[in-house]
Amino acid sequence: MSAVTQAVARPARGAARAALWIRPLLGAVVFLAAVEAIVVLLGIRPYYLPRPSAVFGAIAATPQTYAQGFARTLAEALLGFLAGSLFGVAAGIAFFRSQLLREMFFPLFIVSQTIPVIAFGAIVVLWFGNTLFAKAAIAFYLSFFPVTVNTLIGFGAVDPRQAALMRSFGAGERQLMRRLYLPAAMPQIFVALRLASSLSLVGAIVGEWFGDTTGLGVLLLQAMYNENVTGIWAAIVVSAVLGIGFYGTIALIERGVVFWGNEQ
Repeated sequence: MSAVTQAVARPARGAARAALWIRPLLGAVVFLAAVEAIVVLLGIRPYYLPRPSAVFGAIAATPQTYAQGFARTLAEALLGFLAGSLFGVAAGIAFFRSQLLREMFFPLFIVSQTIPVIAFGAIVVLWFGNTLFAKAAIAFYLSFFPVTVNTLIGFGAVDPRQAALMRSFGAGERQLMRRLYLPAAMPQIFVALRLASSLSLVGAIVGEWFGDTTGLGVLLLQAMYNENVTGIWAAIVVSAVLGIGFYGTIALIERGVVFWGNEQ
């Protein structure tokens, strides 16, 4: 590709990236405006559905409270997500390389996911108290399993003939894992990471319901006890912003790591 062609293509790619953000934002603005109009025109009581302007007004009235809750829940979800992702990939590698380990422990992984998160969260909080670590452990519990499963699926999709060819050239198991299996499994792993980012946020918020002083789950619970519907929606909106940002960050990382997928 010539320098002139690259210079022409670069602004086009920048405009395409900007459109990926502008269009959803424009859609959100249109949707909120439509909800505002419907609530006003139909005279819907705030107890059932508050106006979006009132919800954003509640956030603007106490921005520090929501910022602190945002930061606390983000820290809990991020720690649980990172631990769950690393553990899930490591477990997937171990299960793929050892059928004995897979037969012994993978059924336990499946059984663990049948335990309701509320029950698991109660045990974790009893063990570790109302700490950031306890909430991160609940986020970990929800996030490691999909990563483990998708890592196994990604490894299983590799053509055995490719592995045999690399072995014929003297590649060892570490080289096979680093140069063949992990790159081939990356698309599947990132599918699980995007899912795990949302699940870890759910785990962090649920964990805060067992008792804490700050966090989006705490704000949601306080608003519910006070029958503050506007406050409930404000906590939901801030949680949604956190979830979208978390998911979007993983998607951006995926575009950089799984770069060959962008060429299709």
